[in-house]
Amino acid sequence: MNLLDHLRRMAGNNLWSNDRLYRAVLSLQPGEFEAERTSFFPSIKATLNHILAVDLLYLDFLEEGGIGAAAHDNFVPFDEPDALFAAQVAADRRLIAFCEGLSQGDLERRVITDRREDGMIPERIGDILGHVFLHDIHHRGQVHAMLSGTSVKPPQLDEFLLDCDVRLRKGEVERLGL
Repeated sequence: MNLLDHLRRMAGNNLWSNDRLYRAVLSLQPGEFEAERTSFFPSIKATLNHILAVDLLYLDFLEEGGIGAAAHDNFVPFDEPDALFAAQVAADRRLIAFCEGLSQGDLERRVITDRREDGMIPERIGDILGHVFLHDIHHRGQVHAMLSGTSVKPPQLDEFLLDCDVRLRKGEVERLGL
């Protein structure tokens, strides 16, 4: 497997992990989604909104959409988990489509990232994708930990890339079209 194949699988993992995490979040009791918790962001709601806002920012950079930092700055947080879930699925599908459209040579191609006062900085697409996946995994882990203090058991999120994992989760993988 080459790096491009790996990044495509990571895009699929993003969709799968977010699907599992949101299905747990949608089972929360009233008030648990927005309840204050100890983490980098003060709630499950704030953390999931942050993941989506950053995904949209980097998707704009990768797709060279021209919105720049405003993609993040003008993000309007979602109050309801079902609407946030739908928006995250749409972003995850965009990321999968973007990765599927890449060639191996595209990974070295640079796109402009708008760093506000730090300027417009060209970054390699492969590096941006690696950053997005690390960012999302990091914050999903925080939500996973926060779920431990709720009425919902945190879902398994680290079974995706191995053949045995795909077999164990065959129904989910097929439902998501992975």
